[in-house]
Amino acid sequence: MSATKFVTRITAAFDRAVSRVADRLAWNKSFRALSYLRASLWVVPIVAVLLALGTMHALRMLDRFVHWDLVGLGVAGAQALFQTIITLTLSFVVFTFGSLLVAIQIASGQLTPRIIATTLLRDRVIKYTVGLNMFTLIYAVGGLNRTADTVYQLLTIFGALLGIACVVSFLFLIDYAARLLRPVRLVALVCDQGLGVIRSIYPRGEAEEGTGGEVTARSGPPGRVVPHGGKSQIVLAVAIESLVQEARRLDGIVEFVPQVGDFVAADEPLFNLYGGATQIDDAVLREAVAFGTERTMEQDPTFAFRILVDIALKALSPAINDPTTAVLAIDQIHRLLRVVGRRHLHDDVIRDTAGTVRVILRTPNWDDYVHIACNEIRACGAGSVQIPRRQRAMLENLLRTLPASRHAALRQQLDLLDRTLPDYYKLPEDLALARIPDSQGMGGASSRTGDSR
Repeated sequence: MSATKFVTRITAAFDRAVSRVADRLAWNKSFRALSYLRASLWVVPIVAVLLALGTMHALRMLDRFVHWDLVGLGVAGAQALFQTIITLTLSFVVFTFGSLLVAIQIASGQLTPRIIATTLLRDRVIKYTVGLNMFTLIYAVGGLNRTADTVYQLLTIFGALLGIACVVSFLFLIDYAARLLRPVRLVALVCDQGLGVIRSIYPRGEAEEGTGGEVTARSGPPGRVVPHGGKSQIVLAVAIESLVQEARRLDGIVEFVPQVGDFVAADEPLFNLYGGATQIDDAVLREAVAFGTERTMEQDPTFAFRILVDIALKALSPAINDPTTAVLAIDQIHRLLRVVGRRHLHDDVIRDTAGTVRVILRTPNWDDYVHIACNEIRACGAGSVQIPRRQRAMLENLLRTLPASRHAALRQQLDLLDRTLPDYYKLPEDLALARIPDSQGMGGASSRTGDSR
């Protein structure tokens, strides 16, 4: 078993242990704790330190049964080996963290600050490489301490193997980090996470919308309004199943007033309660909502769009002026829109197993996704000929591949694009060029815009 797979399994076991502890906490606290741990770089190294201590003890116990020379080193040679490993791993850890800080600065300045927590700090290769180096460092320190007058054969040979593994992982990390920091790789990672969230929020793969049960659900003013009682923060997630169970138990309807991703100030309305749901305790309702200082993707399908659009806008700014990166972002926005357009974007109502409306929860509709995907980029990038050409290729492709119920918003965007371009291109030839769909922005054949992405 490789060191990476070994650390992966231990990390998974640690996550399961944390999850069991979190189950005893309030839902919102456990959600925030798990979200923090998944986005934290220190968890794997801490687990690696504990593993190193246990591994070292186990090898010393097994070494009693070894009666032959495996490494061919004396005490001085074994000590020199452990000292070399300590120096190597310390250098690797310092270099890795220094490189990570530089990567964070570059990604934040050139792309968007919102990409840090969603990609760089969650990257498993970086976590496991740091974990391997910390494991080896603690192991080598312990091995040096125990090699005072006796050479432990298993302890020494395993330390040598760890040293080689650290060198290999460090060389791999340099190549991996260079590839990771490319804009095309980062926007693809954001898109992949966004696709996962979209498929979890909208599990049904059909485009037809519901009948709008929200009107039937609300029968007059709410019986009781529950305000937000905590600090002014952003809604990260909602325990929908918990709210449905409470509403069903008391035969009422719970309306969650804000939307996931909204900023909610203190004392603003958080829940509107109807019917028997007015009896639900305020603490139970508030524990079903997780708040934080910044948006996350767990239940926020539009956040991936927001990050990609921000990357495109930053690339189109006069200070950076990199429209090709903006085209890369539009490529991934195109992927997201294709998936969203083929999903059933459910109504604002959530029903129990009997089909009765129990929770009202606002979610983005198709028009919301199209607006966030197109409007700002068109406004900022219409003057760069790559952007309108790539946007037109995207919109025409979506018109050909998505159901008719999605066409109205897409045709509106094409019309807005046509009306925007004359303000930027005064020469007829330039205007005609900007109106040609091109999946590459500039350089691709317009006849290929029907490709399947």
